[in-house]
Amino acid sequence: MFTFGELKSMVDTTDRLTFEQIQQARGASSFKTNKSSTPQNTETNKYYWYKLRIDHRDTREKLFVLEFFDQTIDEIEAYIPTRQGRYAQVVLGDQLTFSARPFRHKNFVIPLYNELQGTHDYYFRIKSSQVADVIIVLRSIDYFIGYALGEYFSFGIFYGMIFIFCFYNMVMFFAVRQRAYLYYVCYLLCVALFEMCTDGIAYHYLWPRLSNWNQFAFGIVLCLMSIFALLFTQRLLLLHRKAPRLHFFISVVIAARLLFFAYCLLFDKSLFNYKFLEAVPLLVAFGSGIYIWTTGYRPARYFVIGYGFLFFGYLVKFLIMLGFTWLNFGIISYYILSFCFIMEMTFLSLAVGDRVRVLKYSRDRAQQRIIKQMKINQELKDNINRELEAKVTERTKELMEKSSIIEQQNEALFSANHTLQEQRDEIARINALLNKDNEELKENVEQVTRARVLSTGVRFEEFSKLYPDQESCLKFLAELKWREGYECKKCATTTYYPGHLPYSRRCSNCGYEESATAHTLLQNIRIPINKSFYLIYLIYSTKGKISSHKLSDILSIRQSTCWAYSKKIKQQIEEKKLTFRKLGDKGWSELLF
Repeated sequence: MFTFGELKSMVDTTDRLTFEQIQQARGASSFKTNKSSTPQNTETNKYYWYKLRIDHRDTREKLFVLEFFDQTIDEIEAYIPTRQGRYAQVVLGDQLTFSARPFRHKNFVIPLYNELQGTHDYYFRIKSSQVADVIIVLRSIDYFIGYALGEYFSFGIFYGMIFIFCFYNMVMFFAVRQRAYLYYVCYLLCVALFEMCTDGIAYHYLWPRLSNWNQFAFGIVLCLMSIFALLFTQRLLLLHRKAPRLHFFISVVIAARLLFFAYCLLFDKSLFNYKFLEAVPLLVAFGSGIYIWTTGYRPARYFVIGYGFLFFGYLVKFLIMLGFTWLNFGIISYYILSFCFIMEMTFLSLAVGDRVRVLKYSRDRAQQRIIKQMKINQELKDNINRELEAKVTERTKELMEKSSIIEQQNEALFSANHTLQEQRDEIARINALLNKDNEELKENVEQVTRARVLSTGVRFEEFSKLYPDQESCLKFLAELKWREGYECKKCATTTYYPGHLPYSRRCSNCGYEESATAHTLLQNIRIPINKSFYLIYLIYSTKGKISSHKLSDILSIRQSTCWAYSKKIKQQIEEKKLTFRKLGDKGWSELLF
């Protein structure tokens, strides 16, 4: 591995320098010796030139290759010296399809010529849209094959563990129907796919021909991984019940992450390279676990430990990105995030299992409490039944004693009822005689009242007893109107049947219906008919000398209305003066016609 002073670099600020210009003395003097263990292109989308020197004294017996560890480099132009003293150009990069690589390997591998003698310089022109680690390793072909097989075997173990976790939790999801397991499975699949994008396995096996998709596929997977991690956090830690505000805050973070993802996907895909922004969902989930753990929820302890490993791995990667190169000490630091993912998945699975155990323990305790309560209820039921049986026995005895008393009383009541029956018959005979006397008395009272009404001035309350409502007034008016028999006004037919209105008559021949008030002084009157009767009575009894103001006070009717009706009645009195003298007290009723 070429590190520190073994690798030299320069920045092509013009983006136009050719390999021939680089080979010139002026161009060669522009290279600066690398002072870090892992050189990086700190300025993205800029061309960087790298130069290294290899001594070929020991390369004749074996084949050697150069390997680039970082699979995210967009463009690599390698200039390899040949035995003719020239340079051969090899073009690599993840912008090309996977089949364009000399070696079908996840990393960029360049074969060297083993016939060379002495020391030769190698040049590389590199450009990437994101910060890339320029890690170049010289390997013999034998070592490379063994290393590659071991690395792919390690990847198989890593991804196999992930899929075993997924299968186990998917089975648990179908068994208990808890959405936390489904979110966890989706999170694990996203972790596996993100690691495959980072390692180059996805480009090797999943989409080897989709170079454009490979540029930003990791960003989509990373977004889904954060979202499912937060959803899993909400479900596993029961935040909707234990911390509603924290549950709402995580929902807001999910919405914000989706909005940022949509903006990156639609407007600027280069923003996917800001992977450090995933620290926000990570810290939210980690902090939620710590908070719920402090509240006494035991399954959160494994959750905190798992996310603690992931946070540690992310922190190491973030510090290396900020320039703390002393942390990048080898293969452990390079694959530390993958190792932390394994630890996180292990402890998260323990957290899920612990949650199931807690739920099972809570269910068992609830069942025990139910059984205990059922026993108590059964004991209470037995005690109540025994008390009821004793009370029923005592009550039955009392009822039997009272039944004998009731039988004796019934006999006495029977004889008393017989006596009462005889008395009732006598009372009924006396009541019949009293009813007959009452009817005669009532008839006499009505006659006296009518005579008093017709002869003297009475108050409206007393007058209303004779004509209390509209129906009695209409009945009196109908009897008075047709006292000499009915005759139709249109066809002179004398047969009729009751009409639709109270006390109206309908001609059986032509169907003409005549109401009781038709062709009378009360036709189309707008005041109550019993008050109209009293109005006519007052005017008649006073011989028209009562004023409209007095009528208004007595009948509670407007003075103008009383004046209009009194005028009309007085006119009738004047026209029938001679007739009324002969009628005497009954003359007021003749005013109605």
